[in-house]
Amino acid sequence: MFRYILILTKEGRTRFSKYYVDIEREDRVLTEAEIGRKCLQRRADQCTFMEYKDHKIVYRRYASLYFVAGVDVDENELAVSEFIQNIVETLNSYFKNVTEMHIMCNLDKVHMILDEMIMNGDIIEPRKKNVLAMMRVVDGKT
Repeated sequence: MFRYILILTKEGRTRFSKYYVDIEREDRVLTEAEIGRKCLQRRADQCTFMEYKDHKIVYRRYASLYFVAGVDVDENELAVSEFIQNIVETLNSYFKNVTEMHIMCNLDKVHMILDEMIMNGDIIEPRKKNVLAMMRVVDGKT
């Protein structure tokens, strides 16, 4: 089960966060800062999975953005990593090569896309084609 999805800049600033478990706002800020530091400190040749408190972090870097997933300890890290790739491909298709500015200026669309893919921490729609079809309906392009 997913606990949260974060999109961070290479400077460690949070540009997007979506939580599927209850975490106090103050704890979220501290958690995001700590996760950002941990991801930024790792070298490119190091593993992109790590344990953090009572769960695991899986992250992938794309250009200047880090896509981070906090998941339960029993989740398959490779499957989560592939799902992060799927999220990025979906965002790239929707925004025509997603950038930090797309994320910041279209938070509502990013939330809609992730809401279509994940509900209550569980993957419900992994197919990019179906998610993009729903977004075309929302945008009035059908």
